[in-house]
Amino acid sequence: MSVELDLVPTALTQAIDELPLVDHHVHGASSHDLSRTAFEELITESDRPVPEWMTQFDSQVGFAILRHCAPVLGLEPFCAPEEYLARRARLGAAEVNRLLLGASGIGHFLVETGYRGEELLGPSGMAEASGSPADEVVRLESVAEQVAAAGCQAGTFASRFGEALRERTRTARGLKTIAAYRCGLDFDPAPPSAEEVTFAAGRWLADGGGRLRDPVLVRHIVWAGLERGLPLQFHIGFGDPDVDLRRADPLLLRGLIELAEPTGVPLVLLHCYPYQRQAGFLAQAYPHVFFDVGLGVSYTGARSAALVAESLEVAPFSKLLFSSDAFGPAELHHLGALLWRRAMARVLGGFVTDGEWSLDQALRVAAMVGGGNARHVYGLGAGG
Repeated sequence: MSVELDLVPTALTQAIDELPLVDHHVHGASSHDLSRTAFEELITESDRPVPEWMTQFDSQVGFAILRHCAPVLGLEPFCAPEEYLARRARLGAAEVNRLLLGASGIGHFLVETGYRGEELLGPSGMAEASGSPADEVVRLESVAEQVAAAGCQAGTFASRFGEALRERTRTARGLKTIAAYRCGLDFDPAPPSAEEVTFAAGRWLADGGGRLRDPVLVRHIVWAGLERGLPLQFHIGFGDPDVDLRRADPLLLRGLIELAEPTGVPLVLLHCYPYQRQAGFLAQAYPHVFFDVGLGVSYTGARSAALVAESLEVAPFSKLLFSSDAFGPAELHHLGALLWRRAMARVLGGFVTDGEWSLDQALRVAAMVGGGNARHVYGLGAGG
């Protein structure tokens, strides 16, 4: 494609804005109205109450909401938080979701349903609100905890979990583990023996089951997930204070990555901030490793282009995916898409105007990362 250099930004921005993105890792939008306190607690990864002397609107993500979401709700950009929240309350949750999800341009959602799902729209609700298809990603730890809650013996835990996982994933597109939260990524990468699983399950069940933190059982469900054969997502890096960030570095997974390579199962590293360069190395080195910088894009706001640029440094472009990891307010779903589009247009446009890339190359990479790679990894088909 031959285009004058001064037209590159417009041509590229328009093409990226029109991409039907595949959000390969996302949670549902809030299904009910939110108070100011609830809203502010959902636009931060902190799990602590917001101090009285500050507001979460004074952050990159808060400023981005007032800049980019306000117009979608019929307000001027940079309006006051009070005005924004009053408008949001008048519209109601259903209309806010319809407006913001629809404006995101996301063409397919892969919805992870394992955390506080009763507060959120599920895949069918997301499809109805957005007008785009939505499929499920199943969290391994949640399935294991449901098996324990239903009642089982230590000696039957492994088989019961396997049966439950097969049933829960009949129509799922992928699996996810939050091992980074539960025991850190520095766990023994080898699959545990049946005896180890039974002993660990006995100890866990004797303590009442509940939150699964035992490294042996985490290893077991991860390997059971690999045997299931669906793409397996790993939380990496940035999250709420429940994660020990020091033990959420993807390089700690190298042993598992190498042991799992013969399975051919795609391993997808989510979020990755501040370890995006480590994730890029792993995606370059191992054919079955993919990654995104999802959650970091929304929370870095006006600085998100720098994060996206680093994600494009060493990994093959076929190994990088788009996600928002939005949870709760539909503003986060909208911003995940909008800020990624703006960042990609800025970064790729710079490559083209500097004479390093052709416009055709930039357009092709944007389409790959925005949706094509996810359609390949999750088997969504050309139009998925």
